[in-house]
Amino acid sequence: MTSPKTARQDTDQSTGASPARAVRTDLAPRRVAGPHRWWDWVLVTDPGLGQLQAGWRTLVAMVTSLAVGYGMAQALAVPTMIGMMVAGMMGLMSAFAVAGNSWIQLARPILWMPFPYTAVLWLAATLHGDRALEIGLDAAALALTFLLARFGPMALLTGMMLFNGLMVGIIAQIPSAMVGKAFAVALVSASAVLVTRLLLCFPMPREDLLRTQRAFVVEARRLADTAVDALDPDTDLNRVERRMNRSLRRLNIVTVTIDGRLAQPEAATDPVVAELLHRHLFDAELALRGIAQAVRVLAAQSPPEELRRALAVGLLMARDTPPAQAGGLRPAVEMIREQADVILRNAHADPRAAECATLARRVAELLDSLADSLVSWLALGEQTPTSRAAVPFQPAIALENNRIPGSAEPMRRALSARTQSGWQRVVPFVRAPLHAGVAAAVVCPIADAIDPQRFYWGLVGVMITLFGTNTTHERLRKFGHRMVGTVVGAVIGVLLLRLIGHDHVYWTLTVIVLGLSFGSWGMQRAYALWVVGLVAALVQLYGMTTPAGRMDHLLGQRLLDNGIGVLVATACAALIFPLSTRTIVREAEHGYVQAVQKLLTQVAARWERPDSPVRLRGAARAVDVALFQLAEVSRPVVRMPLGVRGRGPHHRMALLNTASAHARALAAAADVDIDLSPALAERVRLITGTFTDSLRTLDHHLANGTAQGVWRRVGPLVRELQTALRPAAPGPRAQRLQTALHELDALDTALAAYAEQRGLPVASVTGRDQGQPGAGQHRARGAATDRGRTRPAQQAAAPAARAEVPTAHTATVVPVTGSVSCADHPGGCPAQITVVNARGQRVAHTYTDQGRYRLGLRPGHHTVVVSAPDHSPRAEPVTVGAAQPHIRLDVRL
Repeated sequence: MTSPKTARQDTDQSTGASPARAVRTDLAPRRVAGPHRWWDWVLVTDPGLGQLQAGWRTLVAMVTSLAVGYGMAQALAVPTMIGMMVAGMMGLMSAFAVAGNSWIQLARPILWMPFPYTAVLWLAATLHGDRALEIGLDAAALALTFLLARFGPMALLTGMMLFNGLMVGIIAQIPSAMVGKAFAVALVSASAVLVTRLLLCFPMPREDLLRTQRAFVVEARRLADTAVDALDPDTDLNRVERRMNRSLRRLNIVTVTIDGRLAQPEAATDPVVAELLHRHLFDAELALRGIAQAVRVLAAQSPPEELRRALAVGLLMARDTPPAQAGGLRPAVEMIREQADVILRNAHADPRAAECATLARRVAELLDSLADSLVSWLALGEQTPTSRAAVPFQPAIALENNRIPGSAEPMRRALSARTQSGWQRVVPFVRAPLHAGVAAAVVCPIADAIDPQRFYWGLVGVMITLFGTNTTHERLRKFGHRMVGTVVGAVIGVLLLRLIGHDHVYWTLTVIVLGLSFGSWGMQRAYALWVVGLVAALVQLYGMTTPAGRMDHLLGQRLLDNGIGVLVATACAALIFPLSTRTIVREAEHGYVQAVQKLLTQVAARWERPDSPVRLRGAARAVDVALFQLAEVSRPVVRMPLGVRGRGPHHRMALLNTASAHARALAAAADVDIDLSPALAERVRLITGTFTDSLRTLDHHLANGTAQGVWRRVGPLVRELQTALRPAAPGPRAQRLQTALHELDALDTALAAYAEQRGLPVASVTGRDQGQPGAGQHRARGAATDRGRTRPAQQAAAPAARAEVPTAHTATVVPVTGSVSCADHPGGCPAQITVVNARGQRVAHTYTDQGRYRLGLRPGHHTVVVSAPDHSPRAEPVTVGAAQPHIRLDVRL
């Protein structure tokens, strides 16, 4: 934050975005602000390309290790299968378990892997013939792996290599005399993998951050495109709303991911610049959410056709305007404002049309704020802090494997809260190892009885169940993914095996490498995708030693052993030092309430001490993270229809989603200096203090299940304060304060409804009477009832209004041709052409061919929007008459 004399005051009234400054925008990285690309959809589904990088790492590491293993086996006279198995493990584990943002962070673990791996190879070689000891050591190694996981990545990697080495030694029956050569194979292959990873997969965290920022830009464009569809009078509003909700969720995930990447020191070394980037992205996301909300309301109210067309054209121009040329948005903004002002200046305008015009002006203001935020964001290199009170960036989230953490943090907090005294302090360290050890002790004899040669399949089921899962629901979901993925992978693998045969070694190795690479790519999307790729690859290995008639039996046995391992591990985790899903959900709820409470504390500090170094947007982002964690731990095993699984959990999550949206808006609007009289300042302290006390009461109720107190609604206090502030001189700060108070009231309403659903009594508080229970509750119900009665009426009125709009009375199509040129391309500029008719519908879309285009339009008034890379879009009006044989429209950008 900055002091009152700096940019802190120069922010938008609704979103907190800084107004446009005379900054250079040509310094914006082209990777972020460049034109449309065909692979943009990949960035949206995989922000930062973390999933593709995982697949590429696996491909490079496996090809390198298998090639080196084959060559070393020939050079050292080692059986080819053993050489490739030892070397392949180096490649596989380096791809899965080794990640870093510098060459030292890669070199240390990769070069360390051969030492624990070959040490247990020798141990396994000395145990040949002692079956009970082999199985016992396998179980102990698995438990040791989970114990070492508590001590950091290197310790975890050491445990995994010990477990894998012991298993490979038992499976391959490597003699002790060959262990030295196996060590040489492992060391050379690990060194080769390190070299190829540094050459072909060198980590570039700054580039990853830029790709994630590009994903934000792409998703913002998609959201604008969806908003245009929502304005179409013939659209399916339910379908468009689902698309808009998905786009908003992805947008939020991308912005939270960017915050997580900013926490990596290699990505943003300047904490002040990181804070500015965080602020501008937060404001841009808030503006986009406001646009989506306003368009939803407009779509349900059937706005006048001229206004609808202006909005559609403006949003199309916003979609196609390069972020670094935000000035190109000004014509679109002015177009929307002009149409809205025409309606608002008409004293005889229909009240519904006037309401639509007000919403349209709101959209124009938010588009303006969005442009300002993007300009500030992309020109960040030109900005430096001007105040000693500037606050450096403090991350609200730490990514885990480039992903937003889900249930792990609530689980750790819940476990720590229950083991803070006496001998229970060791429980967090021994809980997972006990789960693994006991489950392995139960599974190994069963799997050994089914097939002594492949008893390790049961151990694999135990290991994959306990790694990366924290609740029973997650383990059961993983069980389902494992079973489905195994079946699908087996079918694909058998088909490929029959197609390739047993005698084409290079094709077999290609399928193995590609299967593992596909699984690595898909692991972060769905665990079943990893299993599909893994099993398809393993089938090729099984095919070398298993007759064709026995393959079905072998794969069925693998499915059985894995299933037994998963179920036994799930049972052990539920019985040994149990931590129920309900307990973890309560801890996640506690984390959410604490995040909101911290936000309110910072709002109070911001208003009482303007120079205090608070981070309101960072506090609001922490609320987002807490909501994400709560959503993850609250997911059911199987998603059922609302009528089957009940509406309670669905409604509670909807309320918290609404509360989080108001928390974001509050954080942006409250970041303003206020100068109140002592009496009004005392009212503000009463509001924030009462709200914080209600949050504490709710937190106690969630933790203990007993209601000691009530949720006291601060809405009446807020409205009294708003009334007292209205006579003051109007201005930007006064409007911002009114907006902040409105969002505070809305946040209180949403959380009061949530507390009521959780069984906490709700009462109202006023300046005169702070203890009248039930009043606020009845008012909230009455308001909800009123909203529930009016909304269907508005939605029902929309089709009727649309029915009055005349449709085209003729099927005549008039050809429209022309050219698009610019200073850089005088002979023809590559561009896309979108046509919007008088009703705001997109009726045509095409691309130029060598700068020329051709369209067919029906008679009527249209707007042609021309969008080209590195140029601001142009909107040209065209009137098509039925008698016209041809229309030519040339556009110069």
